[in-house]
Amino acid sequence: MDVRSCRNCGRLFNYLQGQPICPACRNKLEKKFEEVKEYIRSHESASIQQISEDTEVSVKQIKQWVREERLTFSSKSPVGIECENCGAMIRTGRFCNKCKNNMANTLQQMYAMPAPAAPKKPKGKDKDRMRFLDK
Repeated sequence: MDVRSCRNCGRLFNYLQGQPICPACRNKLEKKFEEVKEYIRSHESASIQQISEDTEVSVKQIKQWVREERLTFSSKSPVGIECENCGAMIRTGRFCNKCKNNMANTLQQMYAMPAPAAPKKPKGKDKDRMRFLDK
């Protein structure tokens, strides 16, 4: 059993996985997430700063939800975050489509690399000769 103190309120709780916050704080955070999601639906053109001020959720938390692909902004929205690889503006996730495709292609090429060549076998009459090791 892993007992930790909550990062938000300091209470002790049984830690299972994910963020080190207690179940009560996790429930509060989920309620805030739902509030932000509804705000974004009703105010499509709002900036991250405006969303943060109106819902009382930090910009950092909103960006984390976007990176986790829990929040997605519409094409009408001026909101965007940078791709972690190239810096292009994206609406959700960590990487733009170009970088995702490059990473996928790189991984496929790694799996498709040819196996190392087998050692060459002697041809003709050399294969039947007796060999001695020098001592």
